[in-house]
Amino acid sequence: MLCQFTVKNFKSIRDEVTFDMQAAAISEHEDRIIKDTDGELYLPVSAIYGPNGGGKSNVLEALHSLVTKVLRPLYATSNNEEIAMKMKKLVIEPFAFAEGTRHEPTEFELFFRTAMAEYRYELIVKKEVIEYERLDRIKLETGRKSALFERDEEEITLKGAFAKLKTSDELSDTLPLLSYLGITYSKNEVVQDVLDWFDEEIAFLNYGNPMQELRMAISKSEDVKRLMLQMIQEMDLDIVDFRVEEKENERIEVFTKHVVDEYEAELNLLDESSGTKKLFGLLPFIAKSLLRGTALVIDELDAKIHPVLLKYLVMMFSNMEKNKKGAQLIFTSHDLSTMNSEVFRRDEIWFVAKGNRQNSKLYSLVEFKNKKGESVRKDAKFDKQYLEGKYGADPYLRKIIDWGTVNG
Repeated sequence: MLCQFTVKNFKSIRDEVTFDMQAAAISEHEDRIIKDTDGELYLPVSAIYGPNGGGKSNVLEALHSLVTKVLRPLYATSNNEEIAMKMKKLVIEPFAFAEGTRHEPTEFELFFRTAMAEYRYELIVKKEVIEYERLDRIKLETGRKSALFERDEEEITLKGAFAKLKTSDELSDTLPLLSYLGITYSKNEVVQDVLDWFDEEIAFLNYGNPMQELRMAISKSEDVKRLMLQMIQEMDLDIVDFRVEEKENERIEVFTKHVVDEYEAELNLLDESSGTKKLFGLLPFIAKSLLRGTALVIDELDAKIHPVLLKYLVMMFSNMEKNKKGAQLIFTSHDLSTMNSEVFRRDEIWFVAKGNRQNSKLYSLVEFKNKKGESVRKDAKFDKQYLEGKYGADPYLRKIIDWGTVNG
């Protein structure tokens, strides 16, 4: 489970911003939250809104960059094309519009949970060089807190459950210590628990190449296919089945079965509408996330998807009867038809916009206050007030136009 993510000095993000999946103490939709074994409450959904160029995608890209920085060394020798595509090199770029920040490191902090523990991972990187790194743990069963390691430019200190492990004197200053431990001590229970979260418990999806993503996503799992078909039928699409043919060079072709007036017809997915192709690139990821209880991060979820289908997908995660494993959906969007109190809690709606110096600000609707210091009411017309610029991140202007107490 993703608990909280903080980043500073990354692309359009100059100052520290924090994206929080912990549920706020508010009274709406109290049945739509994930309750962990220790009673802590987390959100199943969060949507980030803001104008084009405001920096909302950079928040997700920062998280992706951190995960990739940790995982890439583990797969450096892999011949698996899917993993190679996932591990495509990403440059960690600092904020470019100030002389000082261009030469300062980028800072990441991540809180996440497994079945065993909550972890806090901190990484400070200047270009590719690691200046500081730290990992702490809280055992969920006992609540006991402990440090696992700390690394700066001078030394590495292994603590607690890692105290007996050894590190190389030749450890590269561009290699995360967490990655090194994953390579060297892959059978260590705690190392495995941490890296399994990075590798298995969070996934990222964008729409640069839907068919390529489809090839990556189509699973041979009958459970995934069954849930996909259930969702397709609940969306009232006229597709009753689909099949996948594997071709040479790991290519696949997907065929959809339609029934009209008892007449069966099969279409190649390439001949379907762009919206249907998009759904088939998306639904395997949605199904896997719901079945396994993982976090799914999607840039521009609403692109080419009808608002009714977007609402359906969001509600799949918000419905705890369907989302039994505690899956999380985090996405950016421009769609305002779903920005309302029926679909979201106030702490599930986030905004990004740029301040006067081109720096992106991130804040949630639940923490926003107007110039009078008033919070947004839970029964407010969120979409209408957003269009009026009352939340600062006006959808038609790149800059913040009415900050109230959230200034910058």
